Amino acid sequence: MTRNGQRLLMLIDDDAARRRQVATIAARAGWRTIFANDGEMALAMFGTQDGMQLDAILLDHREDSPIDDHGAAPLIAQLRAYRPQLPILMLTGSASVAQAVAAMRSGATDYLVTPLAPQRLLAALEAAVAGSVAGELRPLTEKIPAMLGFDEIVGSAPEFRAALAIAAKAARARVPVLIEGESGVGKEVVAEAIHAASPRARNPRVTVNCAAVPANQIESELFGHEQGAFAGAFERRSGRFVEADTGTLFLDEVDQLSLDAQAQLLHVLHSGEVLALGGRHARAVDVRVIAATNKRLLEEVAAGRFREDLYYRLNAVTVTIPPLRQRREDIPALARHLLARIAGQPGLRELGITDDALSLLVDYEWPGNVRQLQNALFRAAVLCEGDALTRADFPQLAALGSRPARAAALATPLSTSGGVTLFRPDGHLRTLDEIEADVIRLAIGHYRGRMTEVARRLGIGRSTLYRKLSELGIDSAA
Repeated sequence: MTRNGQRLLMLIDDDAARRRQVATIAARAGWRTIFANDGEMALAMFGTQDGMQLDAILLDHREDSPIDDHGAAPLIAQLRAYRPQLPILMLTGSASVAQAVAAMRSGATDYLVTPLAPQRLLAALEAAVAGSVAGELRPLTEKIPAMLGFDEIVGSAPEFRAALAIAAKAARARVPVLIEGESGVGKEVVAEAIHAASPRARNPRVTVNCAAVPANQIESELFGHEQGAFAGAFERRSGRFVEADTGTLFLDEVDQLSLDAQAQLLHVLHSGEVLALGGRHARAVDVRVIAATNKRLLEEVAAGRFREDLYYRLNAVTVTIPPLRQRREDIPALARHLLARIAGQPGLRELGITDDALSLLVDYEWPGNVRQLQNALFRAAVLCEGDALTRADFPQLAALGSRPARAAALATPLSTSGGVTLFRPDGHLRTLDEIEADVIRLAIGHYRGRMTEVARRLGIGRSTLYRKLSELGIDSAA
């Protein structure tokens, strides 16, 4: 970091256009960028005043060049030899998992794909310099895509299963769904499961990250535009609503929409018609909208940043996904499930995980939730030389040390059966009514609200089940 507090990035690339793009994006977050044409020049610059104050390196890797011992790996090894702790991000045109694995094994800290999204670069830079915990790979869900049905989503915590039960019921309806939860909890996974369980499962599923599209382009992105509608509109574009016709449109980070775009979205939801920018005639579309946010939209409404009428239109059904720290009992099963998915990727293999490593994972707060857990496991699996991940394969987490006070508090939640907590934090047993209510919620979630099946599996009649729901104050949708 320079003396004035400005962070310093070195871009190793001889392309003038890329240099301008990276420098402009980085400057938005207070970074200054210096340039090196190649590795030799980069190493020479290490001895300069700027070179000694570097915070990160971005290496543009040509798509047609390997990352092995004949490609970028030797350069990364040389950079590492001079500056072992300096974050090195690799920029490439390939989004393959094999490239990510090769980049990590060569010593890269992170992996970015062109065309370069401004927010992705800034997030990667921030993560790289934030230290051991935040410096994970970009979201693994983008590297290892996989559609999951409700039956395949791992988690037995009562609140989580209750949320899935609501989502499963909503899947069969046509109404919009609002999914709330912190970043990384798996909102997109739940949205995919809703689409897969809906009558629209065979029809298009289109995703738009509203935060990743510039504010002046979001209306064109969603609703389309006619040729000549604005400067740079050289050809007609249909828009994502038209692409999703007869299917599902998933609007991630919907809170980031401008008020003008929110008004347009409300109109489409109300009328079922899309009018492209510069267009004269609206087009009818049949689209089921699922929106997601990591904020409390009611607070955004109160602050005047989100339209109240749009909020009530979107939240016909609300699904709230709890953070991972509130369902620690799910972490061991979730970790094994994610490792099995990771093992199917090119260049990776099946790995076990020791109890000591699982204990470490359970003890961590996971501010980035399931996404951060996935990325930590991915990184550990890539670099692991044994047959099972151990505590030593998670040095970033192990370096945080143990938390005796919280470890004692965690001992009781882990003493569960199928995700049902038996003990209170003070060590005393919970009441039978509390345990029974959790068991019923768990059953409703597990069997996706099929009450006849719930009653049969619990060994009681349907009338008894509904009586218990009433006595215990449980909503049948939970």
